[in-house]
Order: sequence, then C-alpha cells, then structure tokens
Amino acid sequence: MRNISLFLGFTVLAVYAIGSGFWVNTGDSWYRSLNAPSWQPPDFVFGLIWPYNFFVIGVCIYTNWQKFSTRNWSFWLILLTISVIFALLWSYQFYRPHNLIFAAIALSLAAIFTTPLTILNFSASLNTGLAFLPYQIWVLLASSLSWGYYFLNRN
Repeated sequence: MRNISLFLGFTVLAVYAIGSGFWVNTGDSWYRSLNAPSWQPPDFVFGLIWPYNFFVIGVCIYTNWQKFSTRNWSFWLILLTISVIFALLWSYQFYRPHNLIFAAIALSLAAIFTTPLTILNFSASLNTGLAFLPYQIWVLLASSLSWGYYFLNRN
C-alpha cells in the first residue's frame, strides 16, 4: 500500500507539471494587453524556476515517503494535492475565462496549503526544507502577482 502512495505522489507531480502548462498562454493578445505588476520578474525567470520547483517537489515526495510515518506522509500528500488543485485552478481561471479575482483567490489558497508543506519538509530534514523554500516563496510571489493583475486590470 505504501508503494502505491509513492506512485500517487508522483502522479500528482506529473499532473501538476503537465497541467500547469495546459491552459497557460502568455503569447496571446489578452495576456499581453494586461497591465503587469511592477514586481513581476522577467519572463526567463519563469523558465528557470519551474523546472527547479518540479524537481524539488519530486525530491520531497521521495524523501518524505521514506522518512515520514504513514500518517504524516498521507497528510503531506493530501496537502500537496490540495495545493496543486488550487494552482491548476488558478491557471484555468486566469488564462481561460480570464477571471482574475477567482484566479487570485485560488493561488492564495495554493500558497496557504503550501505553508504546512514547507514546515513538514523541514521536519523531514533541514536540506529538504531548504530545497523546498524557493517553491514556497515562488507561490507567495505568484499569488501577489495574481492579486496585482486583478487590481491593475479590473474593469
């Protein structure tokens, strides 16, 4: 049963990695017409941080699966799944119906659910926690950007 849960962890990661780019379209005219927050990083940063984030999440999945009790591992995996659902909901809401308020709320919820993941990663090991910290910071930054897009572009 425990091996199945490891498979589920990597399935959540695969859905996140594939799904996160499914709805995103930064080249369309709607996105390019938006007023961007002044603190938005340059485009190349997104191309650097996401492979790192997905790699680190994979490392955390395996490390936590090994180190945590079944109960803690299950809790961590549930939190990750909820956070991923909200992150994917953000990309859909932002890029498809262009619902900036729902997108900002979804990403804020993803950031909230990522916070206990960070704490649990530190409880697994200092290195795991430190490696995961940039992802936590990125989700918080992305959430603030999403709110920035909402406030700068409400009609």
